[in-house]
Amino acid sequence: MEFLPKEIEEYAERFTKQESDLLQSLNRYTQTQVLRPRMISGFLQGRVLSMFSKIHKPSFILEIGTYTGYSALCLAEGLAPEGELHSIDINDELRPVQEQFISQSEHRNQIHLHTGNALEIIPQMHHKWDMVFIDADKENYAKYYQMVLPNMQKGGLIIADNVLWSGKVIDQTELEKDLETKEIHEFNAMVMLDPRVENILLPVRDGLMIARVL
Repeated sequence: MEFLPKEIEEYAERFTKQESDLLQSLNRYTQTQVLRPRMISGFLQGRVLSMFSKIHKPSFILEIGTYTGYSALCLAEGLAPEGELHSIDINDELRPVQEQFISQSEHRNQIHLHTGNALEIIPQMHHKWDMVFIDADKENYAKYYQMVLPNMQKGGLIIADNVLWSGKVIDQTELEKDLETKEIHEFNAMVMLDPRVENILLPVRDGLMIARVL
C-alpha cells in the first residue's frame, strides 16, 4: 500500500539530501539480490533515521532487526565519536551481506552485529540505550519495547517501524483475522497509553512510532 501519491513521494525525495554511494549500492543490491527487498528502510525513511540520530548524537544504539544493514548504516551516521551500535538479526544467511557493506563504512568499527534470537540476546546486554530501532517480528514488538525501556536513557528514543502495516491497522476485518495486524495495533495503543513516554506516529513509508522516554 502506498501512503502518498507517487509524484509527491518523488518530490519529497528530490528535495531530501541524497544518501551516500555506499547506501545507494546496498539499496540496489538488496532490491536485486535479496528476498523480500521491501523490508529495507529505503532512501526517505533512512534519511529520517539518520536525521534523528544526528540530532540525538547517541552513544549507544540498539537495532532489533538488521536485515541487510541499511538502517544500521543510517543510524550510525549520528553516533558519538566513541559510540556503538549493536544490531541483532535472527537470519544468519544475511550475515555475509551485512558484513560486506558495513566493512566499507567509516563506522565499521562502531557497528557490532549479533545473530540470534533478540529476546535472548538483549538481556545479556548491559548498556544504557540512547536510541532503539525496532524492525523485527511484529508479534514481539511489545516484548521488545518492554524489555528495552528500563535500560533507556532519559530523553532516549524508541523507534518502531511498520506500525501502519500497509494500512491494515485501520481495517477491522484484518484486525480480527490477522495476528500481526492485531499485535501492531495493540502495540500502538500500548505506547500511546504509556505514561513513561511521549509519542508520535509518523506516516513515513509504512509508519514510524517515535517514543521519547520521559
